[in-house]
Parts: sequence; C-alpha cells; structure tokens
Amino acid sequence: MRDKNELQEEDANQQATAISPEQDPTLLEKKWPTTDFGLIPIPERLQYHPNKPPFHFGLLLNASFGFASTFVVANLYYCQPLLIQLSQSFNVSYDEISKVPTLVQAGYAAGLLLISPLGDLVRRRQLILLIVLLSTTLSIPLAVTSSLTIFLTFSFLVGFVSVTPQVLLPLAADLAPAHKRASALSVVFAGLLFGVLIARVFAGIIAQFTSWRVVYFLAIGLQAVVLLGSWALLPDYPAKNQGTGMTYQKILWTMGKYAVTEPVLIQACLVNMGSSASFSAFWVTLTFLLGGDPYNYSTLVIGLFGLVGMFGVAMGPFVGKAIDALPAYHASLVACIALIIFQVVQVIGNGISIAAVIIAVLGLDIFRQMLQTSLASNIFSIAPEARARLNAVYILSLFIGQVTGTSAGTYVFIHYGWRACALMTLGFAVWQIVLLLARGPGLDRSDSVRGKRWIGWNGTGLERSRKTQKLSDVEEKDGRSGNQTPQVEGVDTKTHSNSER
Repeated sequence: MRDKNELQEEDANQQATAISPEQDPTLLEKKWPTTDFGLIPIPERLQYHPNKPPFHFGLLLNASFGFASTFVVANLYYCQPLLIQLSQSFNVSYDEISKVPTLVQAGYAAGLLLISPLGDLVRRRQLILLIVLLSTTLSIPLAVTSSLTIFLTFSFLVGFVSVTPQVLLPLAADLAPAHKRASALSVVFAGLLFGVLIARVFAGIIAQFTSWRVVYFLAIGLQAVVLLGSWALLPDYPAKNQGTGMTYQKILWTMGKYAVTEPVLIQACLVNMGSSASFSAFWVTLTFLLGGDPYNYSTLVIGLFGLVGMFGVAMGPFVGKAIDALPAYHASLVACIALIIFQVVQVIGNGISIAAVIIAVLGLDIFRQMLQTSLASNIFSIAPEARARLNAVYILSLFIGQVTGTSAGTYVFIHYGWRACALMTLGFAVWQIVLLLARGPGLDRSDSVRGKRWIGWNGTGLERSRKTQKLSDVEEKDGRSGNQTPQVEGVDTKTHSNSER
C-alpha cells in the first residue's frame, strides 16, 4: 500500500503535468459555466476558470462538508426512536411500522449504487445541489401525510437521495492537499457519525414533548440550510473524465470491475466490513446490556451514552492529523490493534463495571474513525479519476457490515447473552487485523490484473527514498504558499487513455 509520501509524489506529478492556459490558449477562450442548471447564478468567487488562482480548501469549506454530512445522513435515523409513535399515529402494528427503517436503508443502498458514482461523470456542485434539493423536497410528505403507504414510499425515496456525504467524501479527497487529505476526510466521516447520533437524540427528545411530525419539519429546515450553504460555499469544477468516452453504463461497469480486481480496495472493504459489523453489534446491543442486570438504567440514562459517543466522534479531526503524520497502512494497523484492546476491555469489564463500558465506547468510537479514514485515504490513491466509484464500493461494504453486525449482534445477545456477543465483536476485530496483515505495505500496484500482488509484504513501508522525501518537502512548501492546484480530469496530460478508467 502507498504511504503518505507516495501520495504527495502522485499529486505533485499530476500538478506538474497539468495543462496551463499558456500551454493551451483554448482553455481561456472556452466559456465556463456561470450558472447552476442554466438558471441560478454561481457566485463569482466559486466559478471555475483556468487562469484564476486555485480555490483554497480551508477550514470553513471542510467544516461545511461535515455539517452537510451530519444533517443529510440524519434522514436515515430520525425514524428509529419514533417507531412507537408512528405505529400509534398510523394505527398499525409494530411489525408493519418496522418496514420504515428497512425501506430507508434499502433506499440508501440503492442511492450508493446508482447515484454516488455520478461524481466521476458530472459536475459535483450541480449533483450535490440537486440531491440536497430532492432530499429536502421529498421529506415534506413525511411530515404531513396520514397514509402509511405514502410514508413508506417517501421513506425509500428520501433514503435513495440522501447520499450527499458519499459525493462529498471523494470531492474532499480531490480538493484537499495530499498532506492534509486524511484530516479533510476525517471531518466528513465525523459528520456522518454525528448524524447517526444527533438524529436519534433530536428525534427522541422532540417526540417526547410534541408530535413526531415536528422531527420531520426540523429535518426539512436543516436540509434547507445545507442547500443554501452548498450554493454559497461549494466551488464549481468541470466534470471528471471529460474526453475519455465515459458513460453512466461504463461508470457502473468499472465500479464492479474495481470491486474484484483491486487488491487495495478489496482488502479495505473486507477490513471495513469487519469493523462495521463489530461497531454496529456493539451499539445495537448496548441498550440491552444497560437496561438489564446489573445496571438496570432508565431510557434517559441509556440515551446519555450517545453523548459519550459524540465526544469520541469529536476527536475525529485530531484522528485525521494523526493519520496525516503516518503512512495510511500503519495508521490502519495502529487502529486495528487499539480496537482489539478496547474490545478486550468490554469483554472483560462489561457487566462488571460501568467504567469499562464508558472506556470501550470512547475507544471504539475514536479508533473506528481512525481505521475508516485511513482505509479511505488509501483507496483514493488507486485512481484519482475514479474516486466516486471507489468510495461507493467502500461505503457499500460498510453498509453490508452494518446489516450483518446488527442482525448477528441482536441474535447472539438474545440467545446467548452479552458475553457471547462481546466475544463475537472481538472476533470481528481479530478478523480485521488478520486481513490487514495478510497484505502488507510496499506492494506495487500494477495495471495488469495478473500482475497485482494480493498477499505478502515488501519491506515495512517506512523506507523513504531521497527523491520521495524531496518531493514531499516541495509539496508541503507549495501547500503553505497557496500553490496547491486541484486536479481536474479532462485538462490533464496524464488522463488515462483507457476509457474504462
């Protein structure tokens, strides 16, 4: 796997070979878009033009990515604390109303597969504005309908278009300097996890004191803020893969191809599945553990553990900085070792001391983020022109892990108790590190399927050549002086000739 310096070398080479307006005067003559969808003016500072200074990917833009991720992904989880109220309002059984979260998640999976890869084909600013507008609009029937059929239908549709974070992740990887890529990704991932926690907290509190419909009106308002913020802050860049003959059908085909031919991606997905299954199984059964002997906590006290989880999520930016200081593989290895340690803590201490539960919650949240971000940072180096597709495959593996962990964790806890469930989550953690160690760092990537090295090691991955170190220093210097130029496919002499990429 490629380390941080190799990522910097890759970006430096791409920037060095990008076509400038002086080299190709036609770039200046071309009329670049000044409106969204041919109707809405793009703020001048956000319009793309090749002779403009590069757009600075700073703290404000990165934080806006995290904010958008939080309050769009929250759409998937508002319903979970509301199921009792929903069943009473629609006068149906718990079994019937349980279709709501299932359909929301099914819609999200379909959106991951069919919408998020479009980030490799169309202008990302317009794609994000469109899907945020759709998720906002489609949330309105959820707040006002009295028909369960309509509620179920629009639950699926809202899940389908709530994939904004999965367009923002590869966009952050494209815009951020290589030496800050993990930090940028960690903010978006932290936003995703905040969305999961905040949605449940908001929905539970609001529904306790007023109607569940207020939750969805709040969701509409928050998404409207995201929509306005996206219009005001998102820079516009040309569509990726211009001039390569790429079509939507090829996008889907190559996404499937990457999923079976790229060892770095496959390893990351398998590790991510284990990590996601372990994390989901832990959180879904934590309520059962704290509500039973020996704790017997109230629902309110159990809900406060979400705040402990939020503190762990808030450590995301610091986690990103730690990953930036390490090669991606070694950051993943540190995270896997730490996750095993904290899983051992909960296997031994859960049911004995509440301190063990709190320590496990914090440790699992922090190092789960570290593993997820370091793996993503690594796979985005496989093919910069295909980051949306790579991310779609990666997040689908997370989704599969979530479903596996939730169902398996619930079954094992109910039939065999909390300790057996804790041992199962520890087993998932061991699975992660075994897969990570099976394919170590330093294995060169090849354009030939047969030439790819799937298992083994090639050194420790910490060795640095003089050339790589020099390029790293130049990259850091350029990043500080504001000379970082985002890579735009279609105006790059290094664009792949193979149209399948």
